[in-house]
Amino acid sequence: MPLRIVQNFDGSFTLEAQAQETLFNLLTSVAFVNQICQQLGCKQLKFTELLFQPVPYSLTTTKGMPAEFEHYHESNGYAIINVPPNFMFSAKIFKPSRLCAIYQKVDNE
Repeated sequence: MPLRIVQNFDGSFTLEAQAQETLFNLLTSVAFVNQICQQLGCKQLKFTELLFQPVPYSLTTTKGMPAEFEHYHESNGYAIINVPPNFMFSAKIFKPSRLCAIYQKVDNE
């Protein structure tokens, strides 16, 4: 079965204000940020409030993300995480079904 390359995928989305506020509160909770820091081996992270929907591989999106976010992927000063499904459910976000969040590493060990 040959691979099918997606020519164009619309990864745009909007979140309702209440859903975004709930999600941002979960993503900035001390326990969650500490867990990410522990896994990354850094002292401190700052949530950039940037979210994106993972996109299929295409000629213009070779990293699985919109092209405008690729420089975060290539930088050691940032971390990209999948938003946990339970956070999406708690915030009542069902579309898109997956999101990624970008954190800035403030103080590396």
